[in-house]
Amino acid sequence: MKGILHMAAGAGFGATLLLTPALAADETLYQRLGGYDAIAAVTDDFLGRLKGDDKLGRFFVGLSDDSAARVRQHVVDLICAETGGPCLYTGRDMKTAHKGMRITKEDWDRTGQLFGETLDKFKVPEQERKDLGGLIAPLDKDIVESGT
Repeated sequence: MKGILHMAAGAGFGATLLLTPALAADETLYQRLGGYDAIAAVTDDFLGRLKGDDKLGRFFVGLSDDSAARVRQHVVDLICAETGGPCLYTGRDMKTAHKGMRITKEDWDRTGQLFGETLDKFKVPEQERKDLGGLIAPLDKDIVESGT
């Protein structure tokens, strides 16, 4: 269903998001995912899963409502911009934004699993999941801190 995101759970973020079953050659990934509202809905569900997770919730402890809203908007804008949408991502680069958080490979993999669950909930098609995963997977080198 157009406007609904789905993600295949895989190893970490190697999975990709898909929203629309039919792929048109002239449609951007942003359009195939259903646009801004679909990306925002997926982001809201995903961040809720992270915050509620026994281990990953620690990354959200102490955030004010304003800070949590800013994180949410940065995630939406990043996905929107990277998938060919009209958004402008104004946040810091991933390495700077996550430095000192001590995010482990285990944390990264669990995050990918939760993202997959969100994509499943929204029934994102396989091709979109793969394409989105191709954008997200390489971020591990900037987010996961080696030696943690």
